[in-house]
Amino acid sequence: VQLQASGGGLVQAGGSLRLSCAPSGRTFSTYATGWFRQAPGKEREFVAAVSWSGDNTEYQDSVKGRFTISRDNAKNTVLLQMNSLKPEDTAVYYCAARWAAPINVVYVTPSQYNDWGQGTQVTVSS
Repeated sequence: VQLQASGGGLVQAGGSLRLSCAPSGRTFSTYATGWFRQAPGKEREFVAAVSWSGDNTEYQDSVKGRFTISRDNAKNTVLLQMNSLKPEDTAVYYCAARWAAPINVVYVTPSQYNDWGQGTQVTVSS
């Protein structure tokens, strides 16, 4: 199963972008999803995660109040709405999925995920 991430681009500080993530191919019945990012010279870091049910979410402290993760299971898509973007948000953003997850559990570390998307570049200019 492959994850397709899209929606990245170049935006000025204070602007907004919306990332989307969708699996292609055969999908399992339930999966939790997370977004991570990696800036040049830095380790991959957690950004946000959502449970299969959509009822539970977690965010990195630096994005709380600015980013919103949500999912539309009917469309099999997970979204990351990013508002009030800052230059320090510049990174490659990756979505990840953990299959057969309990419906209300979120995961915040990379090792907890089974599959990863190819990444989408987000660049915020000052």
